[in-house]
Amino acid sequence: MLINKAYKFRLYPSKEQEIFIAKTIGCSRFVFNRFLGQWNDTYQETGKGLTYNACSAELTQLKKEFVWLKEVDSIALQSSLKNLADSFTRFFKKQNKAPRFKSKKNQVQSYTTKETNSNMAIVDNKIKLPKLGYVRLAKSREVEGRILSATVRRNPSGKFFVSIVVETDVQPLKKTESSIGIDLGITDFAVLSDGRKIDNNKFTSKMEKKLKREQRKLSRRALHAKNKGIHLFDAKNYQKQKRRVARLHERVMNQRDDFLHKLSTDIIKNHDVICIEDLNTKGMLRNHKLAKSISDVSWSAFVSKLEYKAKWYGKTIVKISRWYPSSQICSECGHQDGKKSLEIRDWTCPIFDKHHDRDINASQNILAEGLRTFHTA
Repeated sequence: MLINKAYKFRLYPSKEQEIFIAKTIGCSRFVFNRFLGQWNDTYQETGKGLTYNACSAELTQLKKEFVWLKEVDSIALQSSLKNLADSFTRFFKKQNKAPRFKSKKNQVQSYTTKETNSNMAIVDNKIKLPKLGYVRLAKSREVEGRILSATVRRNPSGKFFVSIVVETDVQPLKKTESSIGIDLGITDFAVLSDGRKIDNNKFTSKMEKKLKREQRKLSRRALHAKNKGIHLFDAKNYQKQKRRVARLHERVMNQRDDFLHKLSTDIIKNHDVICIEDLNTKGMLRNHKLAKSISDVSWSAFVSKLEYKAKWYGKTIVKISRWYPSSQICSECGHQDGKKSLEIRDWTCPIFDKHHDRDINASQNILAEGLRTFHTA
């Protein structure tokens, strides 16, 4: 099966290349904002927006007015226009909110370019990008497939990354004739129906003390700059501390992402049918007592990774209703013992006289209900 797969690597551009990346990001932002303004004006006057083709034709004339637009990658400018047109298409379909103007104060700055006439390639530990030339990268693995596009990004930490999208062929994994039920939680990240409990690493909590200390330093430096009448963009100590805080957040994000990828890949490799609850994460985040813990465990990201990997490798994800009382039913005899508060972590079935670990019992019920749904579908 042909799929689009993304590879992400850190870039190590030279000073000249850093300046060129900044120029390309700035020009892409300028084009996006310029045509967004025109699009909004046209919509207010006529009730209809512009089209990508009309904007693309006007971009050619715009380059004559603003000569510096010719200095950067033309495909990056076209991609910026394409993103704007796609945003409006989704807006009119009520799939998202109206596109907003881009700011140079945004946390992440990026531009996207596409492969045409072999203008992109990976040679040894370097990547060839349009007009940028060969840029050194940390190639942690081989890129398999035909390169379609690349997005160059500058993070708040000051680090540069490239995300390469390739078209590649994946083959289904060998069948294991095994099924698993997963009960996602906070104390334990996941409890599996085979009795295993996956530890919740609490990446944010472990870094919280250090994050708070560095955030307080950042606030003090912002106040110091304000008292001296210095704009924050020109306050070197503030900007240095801002990058330090961003690096801490980035480390937490990388740790969590690595954990979720390894766990989801292990489950997909070893099981053919994976049964999970269809959790209403957005609704659960409204619970202010649990919102921080729920955000830290990233259930949605984990389920998303399971879903696309299952699609790639010929495995099946079965979601059961969020209203299914998995914690109330005895997995041995099916007796429903009623709702239980979160403090109760184990209980004994009064009919079968079986002592249950609440979470393991729930995961076994999720597996049974998922298999029933799968076979009756």
